[in-house]
Amino acid sequence: MTETPQWLDDDAGPVVRPYALIRGRTRSSGDMFDLIATVRVVDEPPGDVPSDLGPEQQTILRMARSPISVADVASELDLPIGVIRVLLGDMRDHGLISVTSPSAARPRPSSGILKEVINGLRAL
Repeated sequence: MTETPQWLDDDAGPVVRPYALIRGRTRSSGDMFDLIATVRVVDEPPGDVPSDLGPEQQTILRMARSPISVADVASELDLPIGVIRVLLGDMRDHGLISVTSPSAARPRPSSGILKEVINGLRAL
């Protein structure tokens, strides 16, 4: 007699692999989000907000009422960062959230300055 796969876990409920949440996609449209990029809900979401948001996306909307990093979203949802990036990309495409990269907020130091810092640290 063949055993059917177990789709329910007595403690956790339904078991769904993370890639099923994003329909097997590995990338969303647009940029890759930096781990320390800031996610926040937009002030006025558009009128065509998808009514079929999953529980993970609804949780992200609640968490992002205050600015939160991409890494913190992944940690709170206990999902791989690749899955989080796809979910966030979809939500950004629908105009539900904004994602601000820290590098967009301020310019990066020049390579000369970084080399001087490294040399200074080595001298210690």
